[in-house]
Amino acid sequence: METPQRSDPDTITARLSSLLTLSLGALSLLRSVQAFDASTVDVFGPVTIFDPPENYTVPRTLYARTLLLNQDCETNNVLLATWENYLPNNDSHPYTPIYQSYDGGKSWSERSRVYDQVNGWGLRYQPFLYELSQSFGHYSAGTVLLAVNSIPDDLSETQIDLYASKDKGHTWKFVSHIAHGGEALPDNGLTPVWEPFLMEYNNSLVCYYSDQRDPAHGQKLVHQVTTDLVHWGSIVNDVAYSNYTFRPGMTTVVQLANGSYIMTYEFYGAVEADFAVYYRINDNPLDFNNSPGQALISIDGTVPVSSPYVVWTPSGGPLGTIAVSCGTYSEIFLNHASGAPGAWIKAETQEPISYTRSLRVLPNENRILIAGGGVLSGTNNSVTASVVDISYSPAGPKLAQCSKKGKQYQA
Repeated sequence: METPQRSDPDTITARLSSLLTLSLGALSLLRSVQAFDASTVDVFGPVTIFDPPENYTVPRTLYARTLLLNQDCETNNVLLATWENYLPNNDSHPYTPIYQSYDGGKSWSERSRVYDQVNGWGLRYQPFLYELSQSFGHYSAGTVLLAVNSIPDDLSETQIDLYASKDKGHTWKFVSHIAHGGEALPDNGLTPVWEPFLMEYNNSLVCYYSDQRDPAHGQKLVHQVTTDLVHWGSIVNDVAYSNYTFRPGMTTVVQLANGSYIMTYEFYGAVEADFAVYYRINDNPLDFNNSPGQALISIDGTVPVSSPYVVWTPSGGPLGTIAVSCGTYSEIFLNHASGAPGAWIKAETQEPISYTRSLRVLPNENRILIAGGGVLSGTNNSVTASVVDISYSPAGPKLAQCSKKGKQYQA
């Protein structure tokens, strides 16, 4: 064994000085990231989250979804984004990308990739991100979940699976199978499952999804619940029309100021338009099948069509504001009256039309992040994001309540 050589004192001093400089630089960067206040995010967009290489399979990207982590006033407000990712040559093992933003959505970088760990098929369609606010089984509050459709290369099966990350989306583990279906084509008579959406309710986690397995319905909307993320309850109908050819799809749900819940969905079979955006309101988000569906029609007569997404923000008045996006207009549709018909208005955005754009309320509750992954027939799709200000009153800054700490900050 060779004897290690010793460095002279000047060399040691120089190395220590260099290490100190690097450490101070890293500490300064860390502090700058932690000090970012997402409540100050300005209106902007569209910015590019991901621009796929030219050799990606058309449509290259679709179905963008986002998540805001650590929603309290004293932590770093990190955004995550994901989407359907169509790799080159119809890669038989697609993965779900997870991207991150530390500046309110203005710039993005890759955080991780989620691969199929159990089926050998790949994670192909309809990813959805969710952060737990309470513990379920072995998964503590703050665990990030991914519900996603695992589908083989020949599209012969569909499997909605649940993955979990205990380190905010850096690493992932398979948790459970939620629902299994047949061929991944949206044709009546086939039996796929589609489009998972997660939400907590009454100490349970609810997974809403579209279901073609019932021979009485071309497609219906259903949900299942779990209390431990592993074992899932029975299938419950949310929207199931007696006409077999009717196809409700793409559930999203949010709670309103008065405690009730609103569900939006697209409805093939609507008299207003094919795939018109419909909604239902119920005090119990597990009982939407007993609420009447109604078309979302703005006061100027516009009927939004296709792939809706709904959020609610306290901004905009005593009842807050419902915001709905669709797949046929760049505008979003706002309602300041808890979903009352005849109270929907259009608000312009800078985000282009996309198939199933998603919405995310930011810590500044006047502002909503819109993310899109392109259109179904798009040959040059990319994943983009914009922020829109939905406030309609120049009343000045408001004080928003920080949900976890009970403190106030200027929004």
